[in-house]
Amino acid sequence: MTRNREEKRDAAVSLALLWNEAGQPRRGPKPSLSVERIVCAALDIADKEGLDALSMQSVAAQLSVTTMALYRYVPGKAELVDLMVDAAIGPAPKVTDVQGGWRPQLTEWARQCWALYQRRPWIVTATAMRRQLMGPHQLAWLDSALAVLSQTGLSFAQQHDIFLLVIGHVRNLTQQRIDQDEDGDQEWNRLTADVLERHGHRFPALTAAIAAVGPEAFVPQDDDPLDFGLERILDGVAVLIDRS
Repeated sequence: MTRNREEKRDAAVSLALLWNEAGQPRRGPKPSLSVERIVCAALDIADKEGLDALSMQSVAAQLSVTTMALYRYVPGKAELVDLMVDAAIGPAPKVTDVQGGWRPQLTEWARQCWALYQRRPWIVTATAMRRQLMGPHQLAWLDSALAVLSQTGLSFAQQHDIFLLVIGHVRNLTQQRIDQDEDGDQEWNRLTADVLERHGHRFPALTAAIAAVGPEAFVPQDDDPLDFGLERILDGVAVLIDRS
């Protein structure tokens, strides 16, 4: 039963908890816990040890209560992660006050999102591989981006697609940082060089690039990894606006 609670998610319960519509437990002694306390303890674990270290048992230990005590407030880990994500994201930035119109405003939005993901990279894992239930903070971030894009005159579908491009760029870069391993990168460079030494004639463009720059050809050269891709996305948005 505990394992099922850890793995399965009741979407209706998650939404009720996210929007503070679930109410407090009515049976039993006076509650000594709250959903907020449980979420704070879970965030502390994820921030310090990563999402892999999170379980209902680890949260219970952090709060010095039994695991079963948590289930009176949160049905299981899946619902808890939904609550953690919305709490971790926090209030949305108000970027429409940034001078210069939609482009600097969307740039500021993306930079604040990037900063958030750098502080809490586990959010990428927490929101991957399933359709995310959105709480008030998540919807506020989306609303903040759309408030900027609404100035462009583009259709809502186009605005939403642009939002997905920008957030996807942030998430992709965050995942790259999560996966980054200096020793592994050096080994990859060595093995790739060995392979190309034997088979480089089959990949002339790749061989030429490495010959000109070295293995660093595949390492972002900008100190700000967000900048290059974000600027290219916004260049494309500007062209789309002009065509419209």
